[in-house]
Amino acid sequence: MIQVCDIQVMKPLLAQHGFHFSKAKGQNFLIAPWVPESIAVESGVDETAGVLEIGPGIGSLTQQLCLRAGKVCAVEVDTRLKPILELTVGEFSNLEILWKDVLKLDINALVQEKFAGLRPMACANLPYYITSPILSALLEAECFDSVTVMVQKEVAQRIAAAPGTADYSAFTVFCQYYAEPELLFEVSAHCFLPQPKVTSAVITLRTRKERPWDILDEEVFFRVVKASFAMRRKKLSNGLASGFPELGKAGAAEVIAAAGFDANVRGETLSIPEFARIANEITKRRPGA
Repeated sequence: MIQVCDIQVMKPLLAQHGFHFSKAKGQNFLIAPWVPESIAVESGVDETAGVLEIGPGIGSLTQQLCLRAGKVCAVEVDTRLKPILELTVGEFSNLEILWKDVLKLDINALVQEKFAGLRPMACANLPYYITSPILSALLEAECFDSVTVMVQKEVAQRIAAAPGTADYSAFTVFCQYYAEPELLFEVSAHCFLPQPKVTSAVITLRTRKERPWDILDEEVFFRVVKASFAMRRKKLSNGLASGFPELGKAGAAEVIAAAGFDANVRGETLSIPEFARIANEITKRRPGA
């Protein structure tokens, strides 16, 4: 197996194929072998797992996943990597590479087709610039046991944040609605070539088998969350009145009181069950409810 994380191996390999890093694609390849190995180990991948990997790059994480998983399906948009991946991971019979844009795929259908009889998992070293859309697509597919990704440290902290903290955001609530996050470890910039300007972190999101909240209308729930954080420094009533113009200021105040909150409550302090209470009060007031 080619030691792709060894910089003395990687540089000649890339030069041999005339490969240049694409800033537009957010390409930073790992040169610390402990990182992909730790991601694969801590993700819990084993022979019962079918793993969707997004953006295999030159195959450092792919190798570690293939050594452990029942099957790996890697999705890569950069076809310049074809000859390199043939060398670095071509030996693995349990690997299939799709040369596509993952955001244009039906992830649920793909998982059903490729991982029949296996426990579906997702694993990736995500490019910073499309972290949120890819993570959102993976969670919304609702077909994985867990999603383990390396992202910018600040994003990982935001995903795992608690209500009322500076990192808590609408994206936090979105992620925690679908899964329970756990920060695994940090990865410093010098573990990559070229070096990014930020520290990275690996986070795993274990998909919730059931959601312990009684939410009457999911769309209203997420509208409430978005409206609450759109004006995070102001009272929740301001955000609700803006996000739900049909309520107006008076209606927003009524909803907050009916849900059992103080008139001055701020959205950034609310937990998912509390957002659910607000959303359900709005849903009950809708025509035909």
